[in-house]
Amino acid sequence: MCLADVERAAAAVLPADVRDFVSGGSGAETTLDANRAALDRVFVVPRVLRDVSRCTAETTLLGRPARLPLAVAPVAYQRLVHPEGELAAARAAHAAGVPFTAGCLSSVPVERLTATGAAVWFQLYWLRASGHAFDLVRRAEDAGVEAIVLTVDVPWMGRRLRDMRNRFALPDHVRAAHLATGPSAAHRAPDGPASALAAHTGAAFSAALTWSSVAALRERTRLPLVLKGVLAAEDAVRAAECGVDAVVVSNHGGRQLDGAVPSVDALPGIVAALGGRCEVLLDSGIRSGTDILRALALGARGVLVGRPPVWGLAMGGEAGARRVLELLADELRDALGLAGCADVSAAAELRTVHHPLPLR
Repeated sequence: MCLADVERAAAAVLPADVRDFVSGGSGAETTLDANRAALDRVFVVPRVLRDVSRCTAETTLLGRPARLPLAVAPVAYQRLVHPEGELAAARAAHAAGVPFTAGCLSSVPVERLTATGAAVWFQLYWLRASGHAFDLVRRAEDAGVEAIVLTVDVPWMGRRLRDMRNRFALPDHVRAAHLATGPSAAHRAPDGPASALAAHTGAAFSAALTWSSVAALRERTRLPLVLKGVLAAEDAVRAAECGVDAVVVSNHGGRQLDGAVPSVDALPGIVAALGGRCEVLLDSGIRSGTDILRALALGARGVLVGRPPVWGLAMGGEAGARRVLELLADELRDALGLAGCADVSAAAELRTVHHPLPLR
């Protein structure tokens, strides 16, 4: 009936270490928890006596039509939770009429994901290997992706204590399809409390990603370019000046800097600073259609949703992931109509009130 039900169903079937990998955050998980608390403090002021008999959630994202103001966010190694992994999730996104973001650390290659017919965006991490990031962009372009999403908040992986305590490592059958093939450091359990994935990404990712890198990437691709992981209004403005098509206001779902501002709290300042120069999407903590309505009312063009489709995938493969997106679609249309909005553009005109204290 709701995404909390899906999360419980997924938790019942996933091994404990995989469940922690998907659901956990960094440090004391302060930001992970704060994302939800901050969203719950946003109240929408509904309008009445408006014709909502033909309520629709259709919109455009990056200039292309979408049935919902939503894209499936990149989540690494989805074959951890289901044998088909990202392939089933991409088919679910295609059925829902929303973009699917293929992760740089996807366990299924991008060519197989675009072959599903889904509108695929490709998420890129900046890699140490010279030219490898540009090679991946060309590969994604050749595969037919519709956008490049550069994640900018991971110079290295945050301290995810659950993974460290679990000495988390990939099983042999799960690979990063876009990086070197064969067993890697990600498959070797560390000797003490540590994460094999953190060691692997620390060796693979470059901490030298800068604005000059963004400019170089902008010159190399004609596809829409999105920066994911922006929380400061100054950075959003700089992104627009670099020719970026959209920014994703995101704290990586509470998985990077613990203590970072909740994404929804950063959203209004970024929207105001940009003044429409590029699209703004919200990521981190979205768990209902009401959350999507909140994001729209605060000025976002749409949202990215990461963990919930993975829970659905664990619960029931493609059908489970489809159920998650169907729930969000039903909840959003319900929220739009009850708020007096016949479409998503009307939601952008709603006023919001912020409750100053946690409600639970």
